[in-house]
This record gives sequence, C-alpha cells and structure tokens, in this order.
Amino acid sequence: MMTKKTTSASSAFLILFLCQMITALEVPLDPILLKELSQPPTITQQSPKDYIVDPRENIVIQCEAKGKPPPSFSWTRNGTHFDIDKDARVTVKPNSGTLVINIMNGGKAEAYEGVYQCTARNERGAAISNNIVIRSSRSPLWTKEKVEPKHVREGDPLVLHCSPPVGLPPPIIFWMDNSFQRLPQNERVSQGLNGDLYFSNVKPEDTREDYICYARFNHTQTIQQKQPISVKVFSMDSLNETISANLSDTDFYGAKPLTERRPTLLTPVGSTSNKVELRGNVLLLECIAEGLPTPVIRWIKEGGELPINRTFFENFKKTLKIIEVSEADSGKYKCVARNPLGSTHHTITVTVKAAPYWITAPRNLVLSPGEDGTLICRANGNPKPNISWLTNGVPIAIAPEDPSRKVDGDTIIFSDVQERSSAVYQCNASNEYGYLLANAFVNVLAEPPRILTPANKLYQVIANNPALLDCAFFGSPVPEIEWFKGVKGSILRGDLYVFHDNGTLEIPVAQKDSTGTYTCVARNKLGKVQNEVHLEVKDPTMIIKQPEYKIIQRGGQVSFECTIKHDPTLIPAITWVKDNGELPDDERFIIHKDSLAIMNVTDKDDGTYTCVANTTLDSVSASAVLTVVAATPTPAIIYDRPNPPFDLELTDQLERSIQLSWIPGYDNKSPITNFVIEYEDGMHEPGVWHYQTEVLGTQTTVQLKLSPYVNYSFRVIAVNEIGRSQPSEASEQYLTKAAKPDENPSGVQGIGSEPDNLVIIWEPLKGFQSNGPGLQYKVSWRQKDVGDEWTSVIVANVSKYIVSGTPTFVPYEIKVQALNDLGYAPEPAEVIGHSGEDLPMVAPGNVQVHIVNSTLAKVHWDPVPLKTVRGHLQGYRIYYWKVQSLSKRRRRHVEKKILTFSGNKTHGMLPGLEPYSSYKLNVRVVNGKGEGPASSDKLFKTPEGVPSSPSFLKITNPTLDSLTLEWGLPTHPNGVLIAYTLKFQPINSTHELGPLVEIRIPANETSLILSNLNYSTRYKFYFYAQTSVGAGSQITEEAVTIMDEGKMAMASRQVDIATQGWFIGLMCAVALLILILLIVCFIRRNKGGKYPVKEKEDAHADPEIQPMKEDDGTFGEYSDAEDHKPLKKGSRTPSDRTVKKEDSDDSLVDYGEGVNGQFNEDGSFIGQYSGKKEKEPAEGNESSEAPSPVNAMNSFV
Repeated sequence: MMTKKTTSASSAFLILFLCQMITALEVPLDPILLKELSQPPTITQQSPKDYIVDPRENIVIQCEAKGKPPPSFSWTRNGTHFDIDKDARVTVKPNSGTLVINIMNGGKAEAYEGVYQCTARNERGAAISNNIVIRSSRSPLWTKEKVEPKHVREGDPLVLHCSPPVGLPPPIIFWMDNSFQRLPQNERVSQGLNGDLYFSNVKPEDTREDYICYARFNHTQTIQQKQPISVKVFSMDSLNETISANLSDTDFYGAKPLTERRPTLLTPVGSTSNKVELRGNVLLLECIAEGLPTPVIRWIKEGGELPINRTFFENFKKTLKIIEVSEADSGKYKCVARNPLGSTHHTITVTVKAAPYWITAPRNLVLSPGEDGTLICRANGNPKPNISWLTNGVPIAIAPEDPSRKVDGDTIIFSDVQERSSAVYQCNASNEYGYLLANAFVNVLAEPPRILTPANKLYQVIANNPALLDCAFFGSPVPEIEWFKGVKGSILRGDLYVFHDNGTLEIPVAQKDSTGTYTCVARNKLGKVQNEVHLEVKDPTMIIKQPEYKIIQRGGQVSFECTIKHDPTLIPAITWVKDNGELPDDERFIIHKDSLAIMNVTDKDDGTYTCVANTTLDSVSASAVLTVVAATPTPAIIYDRPNPPFDLELTDQLERSIQLSWIPGYDNKSPITNFVIEYEDGMHEPGVWHYQTEVLGTQTTVQLKLSPYVNYSFRVIAVNEIGRSQPSEASEQYLTKAAKPDENPSGVQGIGSEPDNLVIIWEPLKGFQSNGPGLQYKVSWRQKDVGDEWTSVIVANVSKYIVSGTPTFVPYEIKVQALNDLGYAPEPAEVIGHSGEDLPMVAPGNVQVHIVNSTLAKVHWDPVPLKTVRGHLQGYRIYYWKVQSLSKRRRRHVEKKILTFSGNKTHGMLPGLEPYSSYKLNVRVVNGKGEGPASSDKLFKTPEGVPSSPSFLKITNPTLDSLTLEWGLPTHPNGVLIAYTLKFQPINSTHELGPLVEIRIPANETSLILSNLNYSTRYKFYFYAQTSVGAGSQITEEAVTIMDEGKMAMASRQVDIATQGWFIGLMCAVALLILILLIVCFIRRNKGGKYPVKEKEDAHADPEIQPMKEDDGTFGEYSDAEDHKPLKKGSRTPSDRTVKKEDSDDSLVDYGEGVNGQFNEDGSFIGQYSGKKEKEPAEGNESSEAPSPVNAMNSFV
C-alpha cells in the first residue's frame, strides 16, 4: 500500500512540475556575454557513429566543444581510458579534442579500429560524445576463377552472376564492355539488386565476349573488374543447319522451334518471402521474371494502397522503392509478372522496425537560484527503447546525490536549484537497432536582464513594407519583453504588431506615422533594463514622368524624360540602360538630370531604353521604345548607296598577318563613312562570309590578323549614311600554315541528365579555330575534394561526353582541352560541375504553425540535411488548403494553394487566410529535379475575426411612427456572432443629422419593428454584426415615416405666404376696406335699416349659412331683433367652419380658411392666402368660432 501511495504522489508531483516547466534559455553567442558567463560544456562537433576511414590517409576523429571556462578533453577506447601520450602516432589538435592518428608513415589503420568516446569537461560539468566505431575501408580483389563461356538457345532465360568481393562499405556494381561503355538495359535485360545480370529471354544480338562486371569502392576510389564472360546465343536457323550437316538424309533431325512460355520468377524464389527494414530507410523490393514474350511487372499492396509521393518504380518496374518508410508501410506486397500466356506472382511480407528516434530531446536549462525546471527525454522505436540517464558521463544511479534532483522515468525534475546543481546530463535511448545520446546541461545563473542590441540603432524602411526592430536580450530568469513608442507612450499591443520570442518587434505594414523612437524594456526579478531604437519610414521612390515611345528619323535627335519623386532624405541615382545592357560608349548619348538625349540618331540606336532610379532602400524603373526610320530625302539631291570597291590586292604576306588594299567605288553623293572587310574560309566553310574588321572611309589599306590553317579570301563593302554597297569581287586566296590550337572550347559545363551520370558539354571550336588538321578534345574530370587523379578521354567531332556510374549530385572538377596533329592548346581553366540530381529523399521535419492574427500565419520547419536534397536546393514549397469554416461547419471543395520560398529558408508567411477556419498544410523541399516527399499534414485553426457586413438591410412597412427592419446574416461571419448593433438618427430638411440612438439586438434575430418615431421624418440607419473580437463592417440605409398631409400643408402655407411682402400689403388694404364697411354699417344700424350684407343673406336664403339653433343644432334665419343684440362669437360661421363661394363677398372667410384665418395683434393676417373652399374636418375641442367684424375692429384698437 505504501508503494502505491508513493507512486501516486510521484505522478502528481510530475504533473505539477510539467505544468510549471521553464522554457529552455539559449545563451546568445555574444562575445562580451560569453566572456562573463560560466557555461557547462556542449559538444559542437563529432565524427559519425559508424566512421569508415580510408587506410591510405591519417585518421581524424573529431570532437569539438564549447564552454566557459574552456573544456578539457579525454578519450576512451573500447570502454577503457585511451592514454594518448603513450602512442607517438596519436596527437590532439590545439584547443580541441580532435584526435589525429598518423598512419601515413608505416602505420596500419586496422590497428586503430575500435569504439572511441570523447569527454569534454570543465568546472560546471562534463559532456560526452557518441560511441564512434572506427573501421578501415576494404576493397578486396576478385577471387580468381575460371569463367566458362555461356552457350544458350535463343529465347531461353540467362543469369550472369557477378558475385563481387565483400568490401567495406559494399561496392557499387555495374556492367560494361571492353570499351568502358555501359551495357544497354531494358525490360528484357536488367541488373538485379545483387549485381547479377538477368535476361528474361536471350536474342542472337546478345552474343558477345565482353560481359564485364565492375565493382566500384567509393571510399577508396578504386574499381575492381571481374573476368569477362562470353555469351553465345544459338538461333533456331543456325542450330538446324548444324544438325543437318551432321546427320544423313534418312535421319530425323531438327531443333525444337522457338516457343512462347508463361512467366516464372528468376528472383526471388518461391511464392513468399520476408523483408525487415528500419524506419526512415529506403525499402527496395525486387521481382525479376523470365518468359517469352518478355513479362511486365506490376506491384500491389494487399489490403492497402502504395504510399503517394514516396513510391518509385525503378529498373523497368522490377524494383519497388519506398523512401522514408514508417511502421504504416508494414504489410504484404505482391509483384505480378504477366505476359499474354499467363502470369505468376510472389508475396513479400515487410516488417518495419525502428531504431530509436526523438519525440522530445532534452534541451539545455538556464535557471536562476531557487527556480524549478524539468529535463524531458522521450524517444520511440520498435521495439520500445530503454531510457537511461547519466550525469557528467556517469550513470545517475552511482552519481553524487543532488537534493534538488528527482528522476521519474524519462523526466528529471529540479526544484529549488542552487549553483551547485549545475551539471551536464546525458539521456541514452537504445534498442536492438541502435541508440540515441543527447547532452543537456543545467546551468544555474543569476543574471539581471541585458539588452544586446546597440543603443539608438536606426532602422529605415520604405512605407507599406515590414519593419523589424531588434531587441536581443539575455537574463536569468528569462526576462519579459515589452515595447513602447515615444518617451511616454503606452505599451504596444494589437494586430498592428507582431512580437517575436527573440524580442524582435515586427510592424507588418509600416506607415509614415510609424516613424519614431521605440523603447524595448526587459525585466526579471533581478532588475530592469531598456534600450531605444529609432525607425524612419521613407516615402517610396516613384517615376512621375515616364519616358514615352518615340519614332525619330535617322540623323535626328531624341530625348527621353524620366522625372522621379523620392523621399527628400534619400539620395537617388538614375541610370539608363538600352535593351537591358549598358548604354553605348558614344558621345552622342548625353545624360541630363531628368532626361536622356541622343544626338544624330542612327539605326543602331533602335531599341528599348530604361530609366532606373535607385536609392539605398528601393528601386523603380520605366521603359520606352525608340524606333528609327529613314529620313525624308531632299528632292533636289538623289543619294544612294556607294558603288562596290574594286582591284583588291594582297601584299606583305606573313604567317599570321597580311596587308589588303583596294580602290573605292563612287560614293553617289553621300560620303563613304567606313569599309567593312569580310573573309571566306575556303577549306572549312566555303561560300560562308564572316566579318573580319572595319576601317574609316578615308582608308584604302588595312593590316589583317590571320589564323593558322585557313584558306583565306577577302572582300570589301563600302558604307555611307544611305547603306551598304554590294560586296567587291573576292581577292585571291591565301592559305596559312597549320599550328597548335590557340584556344580551348568555351561554355564548358558539367550537369547530370540522370542521377548516376555526369554530362560534360562544351562549345566546339569553329573550323578556322582548329589551327590545323585532326582537331580533337581532351576531356578530363575528377571528383572534387577527394584527392582523385584526373580521368581523361580524347574525343573528336562531338561536343558532349557522358561519364556513367557517378554518385548522385557530387561536385566534379572538369576541363576540356583542344588538340590537333601539331599539339595541345594551352592548359584550360577548370570548371565545377555536378553529377545528376535526384528527387529529394526526405520531407522537412518539425513543421510548426504560429498564428499571427486571424488572416495571417507563420510556418516554421527544420531544414532537411543537404545531403538528402540530392541536387541544387531551390527552396521549400508549402501546400495549404482550407478544410472547413468553423462557423458554417460544412466541408467545401478543397482548393490547394502553393507558396514557394527560395533558398534555404526555414519559415514563411501564409497571407489571406479566412478567419475562424480550419486549414491543413504540408511542406516539401524542391531541387532542380522536382519536389521531395511532403511532410505530414499539419492542421491549424485561425482565430475569430470581425464579421463582414450583413448581406442586406431592408426597411419596410412605414407608418406614422414606426418602421420594420429586416436583415440577412453576414456572408462571412468569421466567428460566432454575439449580437447586432443598430444605430440611427433623424435627418432634417437641411440634411443636418440629429442625435444618434443605439440599440443592441440578439444574434438570433433577423427583423425588428422600430416604433415611437416622428412622423414624416427621414432617418439614417447604421447596422453591423459583432463577434467576440469586435464589430464588423456596417451597412447603411435611409427611410422615411409616413407624412401627415393636413398639418404639413398648413405649416407650409404659414411659412411660405405669411412672410411675403405683397401679402402683408394686400391684408392692410383689406383691413382698411373692412374698417370703412364697419363705419357704414354702424351708420345704417343707427337708422334702423338692413345693411347690404343682411340683404344679400336674405336674398340667398341658403340654409347652410343660416344661424344654428342651440337646441337641435339646425339652422335658423336672421331677424331684426337679432340685429340689435351684441354679436356673439361663432354667430356668423357654421359649426363645420366652412363658407361656400356664394356667401357674402364681405365675409372674411374668403381670405382664409378655418380658425387659423385670423389677424395678429399687428394687423397681419395669419395663414396662406388660398382659393381653396373644400370642407375640412373639425378637430376635437378646438374653437370653431369665425372672426366677426367687431373682433376684427377690436384688433385695431
């Protein structure tokens, strides 16, 4: 029970410490820092585990290490101390642990074979190397044997055994003939993996006596040759003739006719076999069959598919090759051989085992006193590897106790470390197929933060480009880094910046306002330090006036303009180029500050001219084409090309020179500017004329340089501004003497067309360059940096030579020398070439994706070893594709995108990603042959972003005080919607915006009725969706509530008429007339009679204008008695406030409508003058009285 409790507590303790694991701190290689900080030893360089040495050279066993103080070195051999001082042949390189064993003077490499291990030690610990197994390479001779000739009948199978000697490492086998030419191979004849040569069926043309098997031992650069094998194939016709010559006519004779047969396997034998291969190696499976016709081979994997991108077929599909095999490749592989007569098959059971490989290798720990940390060593393999720990090279079980250390399987847990806890720990993971050994130190340091980037460093970038501001730092504990802008700026955060683990601040798109001083602050518990750097963002250089296309007559002048705009603090340099080359060195070309001028233009000036503006930070260019046309001739003078020269004469004839003279022809009124001399080589290229030289038009004699072994003829052409004359008659012939070649071929290159060859090509010399008969080429090559002797062949009439059987993609030194019957050309220059490339073998490992923001990710990977690239490294290629949108939860059509990063880059940016989506990617290495295998697909997810605008916003059902809003979901939610936000504000008649109202709406709503709005009012709406990241793009719309027509009409009249001057004057006139009328009426009443208005009313007797009875609401008629009563309000106007057109002309209702037709205190009339006489409905509780003459008069008092 106690045991169980202890185990449980240990597991809990382990989990706790894993959660608190300290990130390993690498000490920067800063010279000043390294001088001050103590550091345990670290092995930086060592020889390979299996080290095969050349017995002809000294043995060098590497062991280099770094540390502070510098470490001392010691060695063990076969598990015991190796006393270097006791062996005079063994020395150690100064300031190093590398052993040099001198065997050049009588020593034997075999005497030093064994297992070596190096230890590097200082006061802080000891690091150890791998066990380095030293073995001497061997290239034994072929055992002597008598090789019997092979006699075989046409159509039968044949196997020629090679049986090479056992070497270390094993040799490379190939078959050649006596002329060192590779024997042709095809589906019928091919070489097996064991080196034997297999014939599925023989043919008469296979008869030859020089089938030779060669074994090349690369380590010692030696080739061993087997005795030639003779093969004689008897055809059916020849066999029958032989038989008939030896039998009588009465005998029955005749060989069996050539019969077809179904396939059978030559190798492997039987129907099944087994194969064990290690993880990461190349799996090679082979099936070679015989039969007639020749069988074809097909491969399948039972119960599965052959792995894509890792499967290759070689040797005419007889060999199945799978690279980078893993446990998943285990299974049964079947090869099927088939021809028209049938088929056969063989099943190979493949088991993939694995030597140990790292899952998590231990990493160095730099801790401060009192801190906690862990060393983790996790490896896998098949079978599962055993994990063991050592400290300072001693098994941890017998090492001195350390109370801060606790071992739990593959993990060492450190708690409350002190300076004495510093040590180097070794993790060993091993199984029956190999082992892994890793050193990791624990260095306990207490160091306040330091910033290693120089203070006040200035960075300059062009606007809209990335800016990277460095802040290299060190401290223990690991400092935290913060960035500020300006003297009192706040800490920088957000998507506008990228903060790298090494302290670097990245501004992905620097703008002009990014200019300023940035402060990097590093702090830990021991202190704080800061450093300022400065960023200047410059305006880009632009060409604001570009050169334009020009057509110019011959002899004229032309100018191209190129005006640039640039940052005032940058100094631009403007250069001009013609046809992507330099301008001609001619004084006719004049370069000004902003233009290029060409004087006296000729036909040669035709072409493309480019203006290039360069600053220290950027470069721009612009181009224009110049077309030169013939000048318009002057009508008065007719110009023409000159007549051809004549009377050519050769004098002063020497071996390498001769003098040519001539008489010019008529110039046809255009002076001759120059003469062109051409020659014909009647020996090598009869009828072909070549340019020799040209002289001024004033010369008629020239001294010509000649080449040896050329039968010269010369002719002369005169040139003026119009053109060239016809050639002169050819001179007499002159044959120069032969000599050694003066020059070697140019354009020498070494490239491979196949993975196992080197193709050497060159530009052959022209006939006259041969300098003599018997032109040949001496082609020489040797592998670079291995100390080989030159291998040479002499060839003729070719410009290419193929070297077969080379290792894949290795450098070669190459030279090609010309020679003829008189001797060799001078020693040629050496060029470096490479044998053929092959597809890369491995995929990039440790692919990591770091999400920068919702649309940008950074991909990191480990570079593949250069030796596995097997060609010129062109870069790395990232394939990435969207798997699904996390918001829509549905798959989509996979459209893979590709980004290529040139060179040996180990990271790249993926732009344009969709937020809140799931992506996959893989990385491949690319060489000149193509792509290597893809890394495992890496799944990553982009975080939420802000959504796009809603897909639509519709406003319907307007009423007096409400509107209905409907909307659609955003096309790209870019996350989980949490709400919608609606903002709106009224717009008045002068387009001024009123107060803004904001409403938050749940994310599941798609409509909203907005009430309590003002009638007849225009509103502007702003609508957008939100995720947890923030608000997205908004959509806007405008709408109007329904209009109240009655009140709008009144208000319109009040505003539009009552303030008009003419209307005020009219009302004053009307008021005066009413006053006079009232006076007249007053006089008439005093006399007891009816006034005119009363008479008119009596005459009309219209019931609609009769007085209303108060008891039943009906109309009565006026009486004289009522005329003596005081006038009452409303006694002249019906209750519905309407007066018809037939009413009294003196009624004030004719000048206004309803209760609003009243006078103000100043006598002005309220309301718009109108002829409208329609009835209007009375509104509740409003006064229905009409203005009476008395009221009107009282308003003037």
